[in-house]
Amino acid sequence: MSMVGRLPAPRYAMLADFLDGAGEIIDTGIVLWFPAPRSFTGEDVLELQGHGGAFILQRLVERALELGARLAEPGEFSQRAFLNDKLDLVQAEAIADLIESGTAAAARAAQRTLQGVFSEQVNALQAELTALRVYVEAAIDFPEEEIDFLAESDVDDRVRRLGERVADLLREARQGRLLRDGIVLAIIGPPNAGKSSLLNALSGQDRAIVTAIPGTTRDVLREQIDLDGIPVHVADTAGIRETRDEIEAEGVRRALQTLETADVVLLVEDVSDAAIADPSVGVVLPPGATCLRVGNKIDLLSAEKQREICRAGGPERVWISVRTGQGLDLLRQRIRAIVGAASGAESGAGGNFSARQRHVDALKRAGGHVAAGFEVLTASGAGELLAEELRLAQQALGEITGEMLADDLLGEIFASFCIGK
Repeated sequence: MSMVGRLPAPRYAMLADFLDGAGEIIDTGIVLWFPAPRSFTGEDVLELQGHGGAFILQRLVERALELGARLAEPGEFSQRAFLNDKLDLVQAEAIADLIESGTAAAARAAQRTLQGVFSEQVNALQAELTALRVYVEAAIDFPEEEIDFLAESDVDDRVRRLGERVADLLREARQGRLLRDGIVLAIIGPPNAGKSSLLNALSGQDRAIVTAIPGTTRDVLREQIDLDGIPVHVADTAGIRETRDEIEAEGVRRALQTLETADVVLLVEDVSDAAIADPSVGVVLPPGATCLRVGNKIDLLSAEKQREICRAGGPERVWISVRTGQGLDLLRQRIRAIVGAASGAESGAGGNFSARQRHVDALKRAGGHVAAGFEVLTASGAGELLAEELRLAQQALGEITGEMLADDLLGEIFASFCIGK
């Protein structure tokens, strides 16, 4: 204890001088002692709270290293907590999600996952699967009675209900992944349609240069915005048109390339220009992306013309004026509807927990196995096949909380954490 003199009482703060090797004071701060197992990691933990500042912190770290400590690996504290059963893998990942959250809704969702909301639902499904497997496998142990045992019971109804519960959790997990990762939204269209102005309107900042000169945007401009609680990664692209300008042509190429990763595409056109070409010409949407056509500059039309074109609209088309703000609220609503976001996410009514793509994938596989089990049960009553599908479904769910996960994947997960978290 040459650095702080003595240990304080467990979980009590003590004011102390932090000393270097020569006994000189580096800083004065708070010492907290958490003996195992009542600590975050489940191991002995000594916490020093100094005044901060890069130089002072560096000296404290150097002194700790002199005394035999080592720098933590990325995510090592959370990994140790997971390995010591202080939290499951979903909760450990939620720590990183909370740190990286970009919106208030994402932070709240990550906090709920850290508190165990997601894990509790997964564990409830696991318990239901276990009870069902015990029942089915008991029937297999008596082959002369198996068909009657399964056919005359409510196993088919239990399997069906289980599939519905997995599907419900999958929908929530997709919403949770949306709150964590956000969506990629590409704004494309011909020059001077108002794409950069739309980016500025959605972000609430003058992020993009806007002029009346066609071809002002030469490269893909990326901005992250908070769309009512959903992180949206917006890409404003160069106007798509045939051009001999080498730089502008490269911008057009990059604009089309941006579409490959887009979840939602806003295809913007200038409705005040009757001679404008179809903005969808030359545009190939990626599989899974949804296109929303946006007619801009309706403020330049007569009231009668506005009524006429608005009657011709539909769920895949929105009429707006970026200059006056007309239709922008409706556009935001349409974007949220496309990605399946709950209207009350920002107020806390939607987005019960945060989730990752691997959670979504595991739930999809679990649901697929339950559905396959229901199919073989209703088609042939084969207990062995049903039992195997239920086992695979349970294994998929176990991957979510870390009960059944390879060590190399665990290493990959924790390597993505911040240093020391």
